[in-house]
Amino acid sequence: MATNLKSYLDSLAPWNFTGARKSSTAKKINLALQGGGSHGAFTWGVLDQLLADGRLEITGISGASAGALNAVMLADGLTRGGPEEARKRLADFWRATSAGGDLPPIQRALTDRLFSMIPFASAPVQNWFEALTHYFSPYELNPLNINPLNSLIERFVDFEALGKNKDLALYISTTNVHTGRLHIFAGDKITADVVMASAALPFMFRAVEIEGVPYWDGGYMGNPAIFPFLQTTEAEDVLVVQINPVSRTTTPRTSAEIINRLNEITFNSALISELRTMDFVNQLIDDGRLPRGTGKGQYRRLNIHRIDLGGLGTRLAASSKMKTDFDFFELLHRAGMRAAKKFLDNHFDDIGKQSTIDLAAESGVEWA
Repeated sequence: MATNLKSYLDSLAPWNFTGARKSSTAKKINLALQGGGSHGAFTWGVLDQLLADGRLEITGISGASAGALNAVMLADGLTRGGPEEARKRLADFWRATSAGGDLPPIQRALTDRLFSMIPFASAPVQNWFEALTHYFSPYELNPLNINPLNSLIERFVDFEALGKNKDLALYISTTNVHTGRLHIFAGDKITADVVMASAALPFMFRAVEIEGVPYWDGGYMGNPAIFPFLQTTEAEDVLVVQINPVSRTTTPRTSAEIINRLNEITFNSALISELRTMDFVNQLIDDGRLPRGTGKGQYRRLNIHRIDLGGLGTRLAASSKMKTDFDFFELLHRAGMRAAKKFLDNHFDDIGKQSTIDLAAESGVEWA
């Protein structure tokens, strides 16, 4: 089994990362950003606090779905002008995507109609839209394949500059519709289409074709992907920003509650699998069965950390993932900043030394 895993990890070699910004004081870290619709504004708050704090140097970013949007905005800002520009980029993007943002009228109307950016599930228009998606596909509801978010992403991100930035590793998760496998785009392969593919929920968006291959939301297979960091960047720490609650104390009973819980389980399953892999790799390294280091054929023993929505995540309804008024974004942003500050206060000294989550417990199987 170890041999098979080693062969699999060796296949990541094309993603090996050689460049890195040098810093004598900041601790290096990789970020793995989970998707979760409008709840991604929480991640914006987390990133804003990490950047403002200044004690961490981001060497790699992985993102899926809404996490992919945050990832490219963060990477674009860091590439253009460093942490302060990244903070501005993220704030401007979330303001623009809000219901009160500066999208042109046609784009705003299409976004509201096609992507269900409306207040709550109790609103009649959302019930109408959700009913339509049960009987009609995006190919029928949107025959011209109009995607206003594509131009919005291109407006904010200089993908050519991102592709040339060797100081920052960037990975975007997508799901190959034909094979059902995780497909990760990296470096100069990342485009606006790639980001849109990573956020393409099947019942709301057409599959995004890239070089003739259709892709759906990356959250199904890599939400977010962690394994690229086993052989990339100088950092041996990965901070996961998790949007979807892992555990709930109540049993879902209504149709909406059941669907919501199934979605949470589905979109967390890839992450749990990743954590299981990280725990296994760390054990192999500890046992001397995998070589630890930064050279060819060597692997990093990753320390895994997490910031999540906590109790707020269990109180928010699934429908709020489609709520886009800026007041709601700001609420999540503030929650993200508080969560990041709490993490840094409690665990900054652990970065570079040890994981702050129990990988075995997080990824273990329950036995009778």
